[in-house]
Amino acid sequence: MVTVLVEAAAPLTPGEVRDRLDVAGTLSYSTVVTTLTRLFDKGAVTRDRDGRAYRYGAVRDAAGLVAERMSRLLAAEPDHTSVLRRFVSTLDKRDEQILRDLLHQDSDP
Repeated sequence: MVTVLVEAAAPLTPGEVRDRLDVAGTLSYSTVVTTLTRLFDKGAVTRDRDGRAYRYGAVRDAAGLVAERMSRLLAAEPDHTSVLRRFVSTLDKRDEQILRDLLHQDSDP
Protein backbone atom coordinates (compact mmCIF):
# COMPACT_ATOMS: atom_id res chain seq x y z
CA MET A 1 0.00 0.00 0.00
CA VAL A 2 2.79 2.39 0.84
CA THR A 3 4.30 1.84 -2.60
CA VAL A 4 1.06 3.05 -4.18
CA LEU A 5 1.27 6.21 -2.08
CA VAL A 6 4.94 6.73 -2.97
CA GLU A 7 4.14 6.47 -6.67
CA ALA A 8 1.14 8.82 -6.48
CA ALA A 9 1.56 12.46 -7.44
CA ALA A 10 -0.62 13.54 -4.49
CA PRO A 11 -2.20 12.04 -1.37
CA LEU A 12 -4.93 9.48 -2.09
CA THR A 13 -8.24 8.53 -0.52
CA PRO A 14 -8.70 4.91 0.59
CA GLY A 15 -10.90 4.34 -2.46
CA GLU A 16 -8.19 5.61 -4.79
CA VAL A 17 -5.63 3.38 -3.06
CA ARG A 18 -7.95 0.38 -3.44
CA ASP A 19 -8.52 1.13 -7.12
CA ARG A 20 -4.78 1.30 -7.79
CA LEU A 21 -4.05 -1.85 -5.79
CA ASP A 22 -6.86 -3.97 -7.14
CA VAL A 23 -8.35 -2.98 -10.48
CA ALA A 24 -10.63 -6.03 -10.35
CA GLY A 25 -12.33 -4.58 -7.28
CA THR A 26 -12.08 -7.65 -5.07
CA LEU A 27 -10.22 -5.88 -2.25
CA SER A 28 -12.48 -4.66 0.53
CA TYR A 29 -12.66 -0.91 1.13
CA SER A 30 -12.70 -1.49 4.89
CA THR A 31 -9.51 -3.56 4.64
CA VAL A 32 -7.77 -0.66 2.90
CA VAL A 33 -9.03 1.82 5.51
CA THR A 34 -7.91 -0.43 8.38
CA THR A 35 -4.47 -0.94 6.85
CA LEU A 36 -4.00 2.78 6.12
CA THR A 37 -5.09 3.65 9.66
CA ARG A 38 -2.57 1.23 11.12
CA LEU A 39 0.16 2.59 8.85
CA PHE A 40 -0.73 6.11 9.99
CA ASP A 41 -0.61 5.05 13.66
CA LYS A 42 2.89 3.64 13.05
CA GLY A 43 4.02 6.87 11.37
CA ALA A 44 4.52 5.22 7.98
CA VAL A 45 2.02 7.45 6.14
CA THR A 46 0.55 10.92 6.54
CA ARG A 47 -3.16 11.62 6.83
CA ASP A 48 -5.11 14.82 6.19
CA ARG A 49 -8.83 15.39 6.38
CA ASP A 50 -10.54 16.04 3.03
CA GLY A 51 -14.22 16.66 3.70
CA ARG A 52 -15.58 13.57 5.46
CA ALA A 53 -12.71 11.36 4.35
CA TYR A 54 -8.95 11.30 4.74
CA ARG A 55 -6.22 11.50 2.14
CA TYR A 56 -3.10 9.46 2.80
CA GLY A 57 0.40 10.20 1.59
CA ALA A 58 3.80 8.58 1.78
CA VAL A 59 6.25 9.70 4.44
CA ARG A 60 9.25 8.30 2.55
CA ASP A 61 10.25 7.54 -0.99
CA ALA A 62 10.90 3.99 -2.20
CA ALA A 63 14.57 4.07 -1.16
CA GLY A 64 13.62 5.28 2.30
CA LEU A 65 11.10 2.46 2.69
CA VAL A 66 13.66 -0.19 1.75
CA ALA A 67 16.25 1.35 4.09
CA GLU A 68 13.72 1.35 6.93
CA ARG A 69 12.89 -2.33 6.32
CA MET A 70 16.58 -3.21 6.31
CA SER A 71 17.09 -1.34 9.58
CA ARG A 72 14.15 -3.11 11.23
CA LEU A 73 15.42 -6.52 10.13
CA LEU A 74 18.92 -5.76 11.39
CA ALA A 75 17.58 -4.49 14.72
CA ALA A 76 15.68 -7.75 15.21
CA GLU A 77 18.90 -9.80 15.17
CA PRO A 78 21.29 -9.76 18.14
CA ASP A 79 24.44 -10.53 16.08
CA HIS A 80 24.71 -7.48 13.81
CA THR A 81 28.23 -8.39 12.72
CA SER A 82 27.19 -11.72 11.24
CA VAL A 83 24.14 -10.25 9.56
CA LEU A 84 26.11 -7.40 7.99
CA ARG A 85 28.95 -9.71 6.94
CA ARG A 86 26.48 -12.03 5.18
CA PHE A 87 24.65 -9.11 3.62
CA VAL A 88 27.87 -7.67 2.18
CA SER A 89 28.86 -11.12 0.88
CA THR A 90 25.65 -11.24 -1.18
CA LEU A 91 26.29 -7.91 -2.92
CA ASP A 92 27.54 -7.84 -6.48
CA LYS A 93 30.86 -6.05 -7.06
CA ARG A 94 29.22 -2.80 -8.15
CA ASP A 95 26.96 -2.55 -5.08
CA GLU A 96 29.82 -3.54 -2.81
CA GLN A 97 31.90 -0.69 -4.21
CA ILE A 98 29.02 1.75 -3.76
CA LEU A 99 28.74 0.68 -0.13
CA ARG A 100 32.49 1.04 0.38
CA ASP A 101 32.41 4.52 -1.17
CA LEU A 102 29.49 5.55 1.04
CA LEU A 103 31.22 4.29 4.17
CA HIS A 104 34.39 6.13 3.20
CA GLN A 105 32.46 9.38 2.59
CA ASP A 106 30.81 9.17 6.01
CA SER A 107 34.18 8.81 7.71
CA ASP A 108 35.68 11.89 6.03
CA PRO A 109 35.76 15.00 8.25
